[in-house]
Amino acid sequence: MSAANHNGPLRIVFVLPVGIERPSGIRYFNIARELVRQGHSVRVLALHPDLAHCPARRFVQEDVEVWYLGQMHSLKRGNQAQHFGLFALLRVLLLSTLGLIWGILRSPADVYHVCKAQPVNGLAACVGISLLRGRRFFLDCDDDETHSNRLSPTQRKVFAFWEWLLMKLAVGGTVNTRFLERRCRAAGMDRVVYVPNGVDGQRFLAPSAWVTWVTGLRRALRIDDSRVVAYFGSIAFQNHPVDLLMDAFALVQRRAADARLLVIGAGEDLPMLDDQAKRLGIGDAVRLIGYLPQQALPPFLALADVSVDPVHDDSVAQARSPLKLFESMAMGVAVVTADVGDRAEWLDHGAAGVLVAPGDAAALADAICALLDDPAQRRQLADRAGLRAATHYSWSTLAAQWLRVYTKPTAGSEGR
Repeated sequence: MSAANHNGPLRIVFVLPVGIERPSGIRYFNIARELVRQGHSVRVLALHPDLAHCPARRFVQEDVEVWYLGQMHSLKRGNQAQHFGLFALLRVLLLSTLGLIWGILRSPADVYHVCKAQPVNGLAACVGISLLRGRRFFLDCDDDETHSNRLSPTQRKVFAFWEWLLMKLAVGGTVNTRFLERRCRAAGMDRVVYVPNGVDGQRFLAPSAWVTWVTGLRRALRIDDSRVVAYFGSIAFQNHPVDLLMDAFALVQRRAADARLLVIGAGEDLPMLDDQAKRLGIGDAVRLIGYLPQQALPPFLALADVSVDPVHDDSVAQARSPLKLFESMAMGVAVVTADVGDRAEWLDHGAAGVLVAPGDAAALADAICALLDDPAQRRQLADRAGLRAATHYSWSTLAAQWLRVYTKPTAGSEGR
């Protein structure tokens, strides 16, 4: 029986190549949690960033079943990212693919949803689900996988092939950007639902909820009387050009000497970012916090006067729906980003955030300085952003949109 003709609660299985702690994993866990709250059951089959130190490989979190069945393609531990050598990588990929296939075969369901168009979970789905006669899968695309990852030319070809193949094989799909919706339709998928990323409004509360925390953090970080610009996310220049923000902040420092840049996140380019700050002569004004778990982010974000999402105008940015943007909106922190992809739509075409030219450090600096100098404008933008996040981008609203891909078999754009 297809999901479209299924009456009552659905049994849903998500198949991930990442852990639920990673940015993409946060998307899938929150969708899964809200689907459970709406009466369905969800099991997440995933790969862990540090399997050897995984405290539990099967557990239930907020009524969502999570099974860790293998190691991710790279080892991520705190601020460190370690890439495997060729033979070790091949072994990891083989064991993880077999683990996911085993998990699929052990997980009878009405719906199988491949989350991220990558080779490991894609191959596992093609093999595992094909062994369950008459079953087909759905696909979620949340990135330009071929260009957002740092890959060799051969690896890039492999990723591009699997992105295309999974779009061709899937019975339908969900996407987090219009760019990826167009790509899916070009591959022949006519059953596509647009589901951008969102925010947990019960966790990302307005800064007034974190006053006690903020006082202590300001003292600990030596930013007591400073105006704060914040970035939080991965530190990997391939897909998050934090180096662009660092160049912009050097210009901000010339006009606002009391400003401080708070960088929260880890990644392979963190040492390079530190070197860049020192080379630009702004090392004393930059605080590199490193990795923080999702639940620890809100009080740090509450320190910020301005939150920045730096981007170039490329397929990586056009395909991305950054969590940082929605979480900043929900917390009432003014956002500066570039008019790339769907960002203008999410920010109500500038009514809920500032949009600048992409890849332009001077334009980014001008926008940051203008907001630092205008508390009334920051408050106005933050109020509009908070309302927009609550009404359009709560995970419960987005999960209801996501569900439509299972229950609406007709062609045409859904979720607009």
